[in-house]
Amino acid sequence: MNTPELLAPAGTPEHLETAFAYGADAVYAGQPRYSLRVRNNSFKDVAALGAGIERAHELGKQFYLVSNIAPHNDKVRSYLRDLAPVLEQKPDALIMSDPGLIMLVREKWPDQPIHLSVQANAVNWATVEFWRRQGISRVILSRELALNEIREIRERVPEMELEVFVHGALCMAYSGRCLLSGYMNHRDANQGACTNACRWNYKQVQHGHDQTGDLIATCGGGDVQEVAPKEILLEEPNRPRGFIPAYEDEHGTYIMNSKDLRAVQHVAELAKMGVHSLKIEGRTKSTYYVARTTQVYRRAIDEAMQGKPFDMNLMDELEALSNRGYTEGFLRRHMPREYQTYEQGSSFLGTQQVVGTITDTDDQWLTIDVKNKFAPGDQLELISPAGNIRFSANVMENRNGQAMDYAPGSGHIVRIPIPADLPQNLNHSYLTRILPSAPSN
Repeated sequence: MNTPELLAPAGTPEHLETAFAYGADAVYAGQPRYSLRVRNNSFKDVAALGAGIERAHELGKQFYLVSNIAPHNDKVRSYLRDLAPVLEQKPDALIMSDPGLIMLVREKWPDQPIHLSVQANAVNWATVEFWRRQGISRVILSRELALNEIREIRERVPEMELEVFVHGALCMAYSGRCLLSGYMNHRDANQGACTNACRWNYKQVQHGHDQTGDLIATCGGGDVQEVAPKEILLEEPNRPRGFIPAYEDEHGTYIMNSKDLRAVQHVAELAKMGVHSLKIEGRTKSTYYVARTTQVYRRAIDEAMQGKPFDMNLMDELEALSNRGYTEGFLRRHMPREYQTYEQGSSFLGTQQVVGTITDTDDQWLTIDVKNKFAPGDQLELISPAGNIRFSANVMENRNGQAMDYAPGSGHIVRIPIPADLPQNLNHSYLTRILPSAPSN
């Protein structure tokens, strides 16, 4: 059993440094204009990408460049021109989905490694074999596959490297091929401009039928014609009177907010299958998210390689993150009872809240750049690349040594006494507050 690569997201250079500090083997970042995360991408030019690639290689790590849009003609015309200076920086692979762009890259740079993006929707072994024959070195499998399907693909195409998503947001559409944002806001998700319309906070609006049978808003005025109970007219609070009809049938509602993927409990099995890379989604998430998920999956991989049984505490640690509720996605159709029971107790707010980052330390004090309010007596956890510790600080002071009753929030610097068993490496460290409903261990 080979140790699978742990692949983490890098939306910014800080994310890159954090991912590597917490144990990632590789990161992925988007190519400007040609990836599905045009917004919130700090790697906006060749210089920034080059610096990221250089830093990864200094650390003996890998840097994959995401170039996976569904391009229209105007982007095909400019693609090779824009890609050439980036490839001079020597990314370890391109992550691509469009057959036409793949053809052009293979013709111009035949030795450039290419990984097939999840956007290409590879869901069977024949598709994987097809792409192997085109010179693709790795296929990122669709999220819609079950464990037994992944296993069969691995057995039938043993020469191909496989990558599987194990954590992060799920899309309501098939592996992200969604038209909802483009339809509602003229921001095409397949061009990297998704507005996440599926995750907005919709509410039902009083409604009736017009003469053609379409749903219309009545907003409390006049008589309301009775409608079928499974027809709903939605309104999003930030878009008043932007009414949207939704219909429910035996398959559910057509506008939905998917739960988040969490597959840490399947790391050992995926490794035994021979999956080459386990991927964390989240290029637009916080650095704390990158730190926490990378740390947990690093430990899961290492313990699986040591033959240790799965530690359910890893599930608890991921509950510390804000989430939309967790799901195994399509990996298994029927979960064991312990996972079902656990899922029922998940917290959408997370069991912990980031309250600051560690900026300095001396013999007595930790200096904290505050992000959220906390106070002496709160149960805290220090998250660091060298390990985590839980403690409670009884006193707090500002940078001038004056006592404080609480840290108000972002923009403040405070100090608290150094806890016992402080890890040696505090670079990229975070301080969290354990919320009252969370287990204190």
